[in-house]
Amino acid sequence: MTTTPTARPGTPAIPGHDWRAPAAACTTVILWASAFVSIRSAGEAYSPGALALGRLLAGTLTLGAFLLVRREGLPSRAAWPGIAASGLLWFGLYMVVLNWGEQQVDAGTAAMVVNIGPILIALLSAGLLGEGLPRRLIVGMAVSFGGAAVVGLSMSGHGSSSVLGVVLCVVAAVAYAGGVVSQKPALRHGSALQITTFGCLTGTVACLPFTGVLVSEAADAPLSATLNMVYLGVFPTALAFTTWAYALARTTAGRMGATTYAVPALVVLMSWLLLDEVPALLTVAGGLLCLAGVAVSRTRARNRDARPAVTPETERSAAERP
Repeated sequence: MTTTPTARPGTPAIPGHDWRAPAAACTTVILWASAFVSIRSAGEAYSPGALALGRLLAGTLTLGAFLLVRREGLPSRAAWPGIAASGLLWFGLYMVVLNWGEQQVDAGTAAMVVNIGPILIALLSAGLLGEGLPRRLIVGMAVSFGGAAVVGLSMSGHGSSSVLGVVLCVVAAVAYAGGVVSQKPALRHGSALQITTFGCLTGTVACLPFTGVLVSEAADAPLSATLNMVYLGVFPTALAFTTWAYALARTTAGRMGATTYAVPALVVLMSWLLLDEVPALLTVAGGLLCLAGVAVSRTRARNRDARPAVTPETERSAAERP
């Protein structure tokens, strides 16, 4: 008697047959863009560490509830190194350091510095994961980074800058890239919900030293700031990080990193609609460049350069096809 092999959680879908991965990536980008608006409000009442812990607590509780409802349980042992690394780097260090950095530099400087993250992701994934660097990905990232720089320059001068702030934003970008590259192998051994839930839990545990500060600041914080902190945990963290992991399991880390270049353009649009901040013409032009670069990086050329690198995942997927 034979049994049909079950596809593992990280098995990539056949290209061109699954619309869910692009939809998941778009959901992530939109929610991460909305986070900048919420952080601006919550950050006025909460310090960087307390805000990170409150956000992670809300995210962990939400993800844990979904995990129990779906009865997915624990991921396999092979997933835990990636979960631990991504949890400490991305959910823990990145959130605290970014919150701190944005209090030291203006929004334009922060946008330019943090946007080295996708470039680092592409380089690290090429060197450590063997994903390669297709020409269109390189061109698209160059165009998007130029757009992010234009957005940053057009928005600069609206806050104080410091060497400390720039260094903190660089550390945030490195932690972001390291977290993404660490998470990618873990998705071969667990579902997107499992990897995200336990990564968020790891980050929460790492931020527990800020518990006293969070309790103290929550007592004096206005309700709007606390609600924004909860929103950050439920949507840009719990939902968006899960949809990110779902999409990441079905494409390369480099391509997923490039999609986040759309975030500055969406932040400009949301600030215009929600905060009544009319963007300058140069800001709009930079945002359009960001979107154009993402479009280029996501397309697939019909030549040899555009072929994805052969990985154990793709070999296994090809072997299972009839």
